[in-house]
Amino acid sequence: MTDNSGQEDHIKEENQHGRYLTFHLGEEVFAVETKYVTEIVGMQLITSVPEAPAYIKGIVNLRGVIIPAIDGRLKFGIEPIDYDEKTSIIVISIDAVSFGLIVDDVEDMLTINDEEIAPPPSKITGFTNHYVKGFGKAEGKIQLLLDCKSLLKSAEMQVVEELFEEVV
Repeated sequence: MTDNSGQEDHIKEENQHGRYLTFHLGEEVFAVETKYVTEIVGMQLITSVPEAPAYIKGIVNLRGVIIPAIDGRLKFGIEPIDYDEKTSIIVISIDAVSFGLIVDDVEDMLTINDEEIAPPPSKITGFTNHYVKGFGKAEGKIQLLLDCKSLLKSAEMQVVEELFEEVV
């Protein structure tokens, strides 16, 4: 019997290349690579975590798995609003670390070819948002492509992990 799990993972990743999940935060359309998206759920009961940064709304229990919930609006400096029936949590997993990104609403799944992606402007232009890996154009719209790995590598996320370890 042969173990094909590595080969299956490679095929799955190839099939997801260029696939993005788009969502709204205010007037902006953002996108994340589908290979990092575990699931999309409606708003859940959020338990606050003392001393967490304001953008960390707390933790949620998804079928017995506890994950931090990050408000995308607060994280990216967009005016907060009350959650409604469209508000969703996108569960993102990278290297066995998961978190929920709270968004205004999930829009669509798109394919954005590599040639339709422009890198963010350099620091020379004053643009220093290290969470944006580029701008994608699809279906006549521009999407800000988030770099999920940068979200997890930031010093702020280290704080999240430390708080999370204390709670669990």
